[in-house]
Order: sequence, then C-alpha cells, then structure tokens
Amino acid sequence: MFYFFQKKKFLVDSLENFIDIHNHILPGIDDGAKTVEDSINLIKGFSDIGVKKFIATPHIMHNYYPNDYETIHAAHGKVQNKLLREDMKDITLDVAAEHMIDANFDHLLDQEKVMPLRNNYLLIEMSYLQPPINFDEAILNIAAHRHFPILAHPERYAFIHQDSSKFQKYKNSGILFQMNILSLSQFYGKDVQKKAHKLLQNGLIDYVASDVHNQQQLQSIKELQLSNNLIKLLYPVIQNTISDFY
Repeated sequence: MFYFFQKKKFLVDSLENFIDIHNHILPGIDDGAKTVEDSINLIKGFSDIGVKKFIATPHIMHNYYPNDYETIHAAHGKVQNKLLREDMKDITLDVAAEHMIDANFDHLLDQEKVMPLRNNYLLIEMSYLQPPINFDEAILNIAAHRHFPILAHPERYAFIHQDSSKFQKYKNSGILFQMNILSLSQFYGKDVQKKAHKLLQNGLIDYVASDVHNQQQLQSIKELQLSNNLIKLLYPVIQNTISDFY
C-alpha cells in the first residue's frame, strides 16, 4: 500500500513483446496522430521499448469523429505504405475502433458497421461525466450481436468514482475493463491514479493499453516508474493482454 517508500522500476522494462490494443496512431482521423510522419514516429518510439504489435483504435463518435471502415482503412493504408517504404517489416499494425456509446451506436451495431478487435472484442467508451441513457441496452445489444464489450479506461470516468459499486455491477454484466498505462501515474490526475491502483488491487482490470495520442504521452510512458508491488499486480494483466490479442 505504501508505494511511495518502495523502490521503483521503469514499467517499459515489462512491456517487451507487448501488443498495444488501444491507441490513436492512425493519422488525421481523430484527436491522435495528425500526419503519417507522426504515426511512424510513434511506432518507432514504441519499437524502441520492444513494442512492435499494434491494434489501432481511432474514435467512432457521432458528430465528432464519424469514422467508418473506409476512413479507418484509408488511414491504415497510408501508414502501412510508409512502413514498407521504411523497411519496418517487424511492425504489425491491425485496425479496429474505439466506439462511443452515443445515440448512433445501436444503429452502427445493428447495421454491422462496428469495428471489433480480434475475437469479436468490442472496445467502447462513454462520457467521463455521466453514463449514456442507453448504456445498459447497448451492452445487451453488444452481447446479442455476439461481441464481448471492453470498456476503455474505466478508471477515468468521474461519475463512477462517486459510486464504486458500479464497477462491480459492470463486471457482473459481462463488461471487461481496459486500463490506460498512464492512469497508474498522475498524468490524468490524482483521483484517476488512485482509482486505477484500487481497480488493479481488486483484480478488476482485464487488459492494459497505452491509449497514446501523441509524443508527450509516449514519453510519459517511457518515464513511468512503478513500485515492485504494482508491477507484480500489473504483470498478469500485461500477460493476459498478450495472450488474448497477440
């Protein structure tokens, strides 16, 4: 519990051969990488710490980032071509999406226009301030379409902090949890860090990912140091992520 007094280790030393299942490294289609050069620089930065497999997950968010199969694969193709030109043959870059549970989500699901991760896992998110009114129905609809919902960064939803029983309720309804690496630091604030540590201690986190958008976040990941106890708690989550998505 008293992590401040413990010797710390760089987290990146535990990430070699990791697969990053949530990131925004495709260029020009959301709030992540702006150009192909940005994408390549992020991939090179990850490669420096032994991470060479990625599933890019740009936002699909009605009225903000109305991405679809075509826009996502077009951006993916640009990065793939650049990887080939740079002879970066050791990089694996697949695509999926991070789906906002909004008024348009059920329509996309019913029209089979969602973009799942491997093995029919569907990465979802919601507002940080309040749950969408259709959240419970959306989860049931996801299951009806034979997908497995993964809630991105549950530790960052401020409204759940006020009633932690919601975490167990979501888990009981079949939702998997993906934590952001930087949530283990104060990058998103002390409250998020505290909740991330608690969720990890309680064994509620299934997967971990970078959710990286830019070089500043990547550099913060490279500099992140954690206590031995936290590393031990996180290691099975890292391995589970590799096992299910590598």
